[in-house]
Amino acid sequence: MNDKMKLGLIAAISIIALFVLSLWITTTPDNVDNSVRFGVLTLLPPLVAIGLAFITKETVLSLFIGVFVGEFMLSVNDVNIISTAVNAFLNLGSQVISCMADPWNAGIILQCLLIGGVIQLITKMGGAKALADAFAKRADTPRKAQLFTWVLGLCVFFDDYANSLIVGPIMRPVMDKLRVSREKLAFVVDATAAPVAGIAIISTWIGLEISLIASGFQSVGVANATGFGIFLQTIPYRFYNIFILIFIVISAITLYEFGPMKKAEQAARKRKEGEKVVVPEAPGFDEVKPVEGIKLSVWNAIIPILTLIVGALIAFYWSGYTAILAGEDQALITLMHNSPLSFNGIFEALAASDASIALFQAALLASIVAIVMAVGERILTIEDAISEWIGGMKTIVITGVILLLAWSLGGVIGEVGTADYLVGVLSGSIPAWIVPTLIFILGALISFATGTAYGTMSILMPLAIPLGWAVSSGDMSFTVVCTSGVLTGAIFGDHCSPISDTTILSSMGTSCNHIDHVQTQIYYAIFVACVAIFAGYIPAGLGVPWFISLVVGVIVMFVGLKILGEKVDFDEVEEASS
Repeated sequence: MNDKMKLGLIAAISIIALFVLSLWITTTPDNVDNSVRFGVLTLLPPLVAIGLAFITKETVLSLFIGVFVGEFMLSVNDVNIISTAVNAFLNLGSQVISCMADPWNAGIILQCLLIGGVIQLITKMGGAKALADAFAKRADTPRKAQLFTWVLGLCVFFDDYANSLIVGPIMRPVMDKLRVSREKLAFVVDATAAPVAGIAIISTWIGLEISLIASGFQSVGVANATGFGIFLQTIPYRFYNIFILIFIVISAITLYEFGPMKKAEQAARKRKEGEKVVVPEAPGFDEVKPVEGIKLSVWNAIIPILTLIVGALIAFYWSGYTAILAGEDQALITLMHNSPLSFNGIFEALAASDASIALFQAALLASIVAIVMAVGERILTIEDAISEWIGGMKTIVITGVILLLAWSLGGVIGEVGTADYLVGVLSGSIPAWIVPTLIFILGALISFATGTAYGTMSILMPLAIPLGWAVSSGDMSFTVVCTSGVLTGAIFGDHCSPISDTTILSSMGTSCNHIDHVQTQIYYAIFVACVAIFAGYIPAGLGVPWFISLVVGVIVMFVGLKILGEKVDFDEVEEASS
């Protein structure tokens, strides 16, 4: 079959599918909520986007079609698919523009662009190579390199976006030199992003988390419960977050891998020393080289990166500080006037901060510092420095496109009622001990389908806390476990989803093909999630103490990796290839 016949067949099937979809929707009542009107069809937009992404490996095209299908469903008035398709296309454009106009989204895209510029300047100044060489002297084996990446990920604890964009570019040259696959690097970076930020007591996540927790417990009449206090109680029950971080260490130390990751690691080990890594359709900075003849210095990387990190923390604080003073909460205003730098003062300021603005401000400051350093050290002229800075932004443009389409898909999914449908289907009459597990699974499904942990938490928390409280007859400890299930399930689904912004940024930061990253990571994420369910949430629902679950879970992960996996070592690969 030639290409014209294939294209014609695809077009014919698409037209028939759209006609059937229109016919189905026109038979449903139009005066009810969309989650009821569309029913199981609410799953269609995310399933189309995710399924096509895996089949075609074309992320942009898959997301575009997923958004179009959702807009088509919302535009159906009759069986005239031509007018419906035209309206759907017009609404798609409006949806993308609306996402771009959102201040949070705009701030995220701008800070990604600016950080891309900073990374390119650091590379041209030789800072990235000098830093990679310095790390390579200490992280001189695949084990050490993976553990070093893990430690760096823990250090950038305050924001998952910053983690992906800082740790990935720093460790990529080290991993390439040691013949560790880009897929494994992307997994370690992604697994230390949201799972760390989600349990850190100072992060860009905690404000939303504690506000949702406080509202949920107020709804069941527990007025004296503080959101932060309950947040701290949930940490031992964040089984997926904790297990995925421990799994990285176990895998790094044993060098055991399974599934597609094993194949990726075996292929990476077979590379000849010094051989260039070529990753198709992977955004990154692989082609950028230091200016010839310059003296390499780690400070050309350390100073801009520290400026970014310290600047972000200061910007977080200032953003929250000014927001509190401009608000109406007199207790917080008094706290800021009397003890602005106390633990409570810093915590409240960070919780009230606008992360997108703060990260943009920090990235802009780091950009200025990098440009000044490049010009001051006479590595680049002012014109060349600005040109390289802009060139780095161009590398990130494809990431911005993917993020916009992912956010647009999330908006369409919200309109068709995917999350509400899943909640309605899966929250029926159930025994109490299974409730934490069900909440974890429900959070994972919603987050995977929508690509947003924040949105999942916002949707599910108002249901989960009253449900846990009711089935346990007001048992506080049991309800805390259910609360943990929401927070952890949302992160697990977000970690797996190919339309998640943190998954996209981890691919970009490590210059790994996005679909390759998703396909290799999902096996590990599901394995750890199963351990979290059977060693964590089911026992916790039955009243087993959390520390027993943690010990059992670690043992199960170690044994499971040994059974499912195979050691990927230098000597073994070299012997096999020879």
